[in-house]
Amino acid sequence: MLAPTRRTGTLPPMQPGLKVGNRAEVRIEVTEDMCPAFDGIVVHRVYSTWSMAHHMELAARKVLVDHLEPHEEGIGAHLSIDHVAPCPVGHVVRVEAEAVELEGTTLVCRVTAWDGTRLLGEGRQVQRILPKTTLAKIIKRAEEPDKEHDA
Repeated sequence: MLAPTRRTGTLPPMQPGLKVGNRAEVRIEVTEDMCPAFDGIVVHRVYSTWSMAHHMELAARKVLVDHLEPHEEGIGAHLSIDHVAPCPVGHVVRVEAEAVELEGTTLVCRVTAWDGTRLLGEGRQVQRILPKTTLAKIIKRAEEPDKEHDA
């Protein structure tokens, strides 16, 4: 579980414009491919939780991306969502992200999804900012065979 917001401020000097309170949003029209489907069968003609999760990740990414240095990358570390209301196909969803905590190399955003003035979902998204070289090493290690399980 995430600790409550502890600090307001900025990340290290490489991102001086990234501050608590920075916001971003995405707007999307709900389409059939955003409906919950299991084994190819659409269960409801409404905005799915996994589509909401995707759009919340996108909005949070927009809070960060313009503040990354060329040698840095952000990676998702956590996402939690309470999906509180349905949204039918054809409606426009506005997903908002706001930086609420910056500490070390961690950015925490509060994320919300709206259909007009009706709250659809809310949650928290966490990103870690790493040097691209560090991220490349992490990915390379993940690509190596797991000798313990491959034996």
